[in-house]
Amino acid sequence: MAEEFDFSALRSYLQGQMDLGDSEVYLDEPWAPKKRVATPAAPAVAPSRPAAFSAPATPAVPPPRPASRPQVVQPSQPQAPVFMSDAMPAPRSVSRTASPFESAASLQDFYGQINNEKIYAGKTFYRYEGPEHPAVLLLFQAPHAEIPAGHFFESSVAEMLRRMFASLNVAPESIGVTFFYKLPESRNFPPLLEAALRKMLAKELSLLAPSTMVTFGEPVFHQVFGKGKNFMESAGTDLEFAGVKTCALVDAFAMEGDKQLKLLTWKTHLPKCSYFKR
Repeated sequence: MAEEFDFSALRSYLQGQMDLGDSEVYLDEPWAPKKRVATPAAPAVAPSRPAAFSAPATPAVPPPRPASRPQVVQPSQPQAPVFMSDAMPAPRSVSRTASPFESAASLQDFYGQINNEKIYAGKTFYRYEGPEHPAVLLLFQAPHAEIPAGHFFESSVAEMLRRMFASLNVAPESIGVTFFYKLPESRNFPPLLEAALRKMLAKELSLLAPSTMVTFGEPVFHQVFGKGKNFMESAGTDLEFAGVKTCALVDAFAMEGDKQLKLLTWKTHLPKCSYFKR
């Protein structure tokens, strides 16, 4: 069995990573930093058969972006009857009551208003972490129970994502994070509550004004974009929510411990998105 594989490429790659020093060795990350100083390499022995492993340092050629599906625009108001008589009353227009948080002029005011909403009333919820106007806003469905509020960027997942976005020319200090549901629990929401949370997110985005938003995981993807889109087909493509350029990726917490998800993200999903340049 061992004779069927040639691991010379793997050995060369790992040796190159070790030359970077202990603080920069990320053997399972395809976006790991490249060697800064070239070192003489031993002459490679030509393998007798194609190597079974290729070094992941060279990114694959981005696949063609799939054609977007035409969107069907649903009428926002029911159409009036074609024929009307005196006996048929005219349809009544339903006035939409604006929530108080929709008129918030600042992020602090916004959080004060949603603290009065039934879903967050009397609870301490997680707020936005990051710079005033982030270049990249990370959106998770809900906070992780083991990461205290205000300490997301001290977590190992945050460190992994910062390294990944640094390879996409995004400065770590320009990244922020927020949550669709701001309590450390995830659940299936009824449609009306989900719509209210989506409206809160849209208002939060208008105050944060990020350049790009990245969602993580299939559940929050459907909560933001609805059930009509296929997650795996849409992952990595150019999307938009509330006027903000958006890209959907797989769950970062699952990605942290799964090299295959990292490869899928780096070599398949991210190359589809025109919002990031390598």
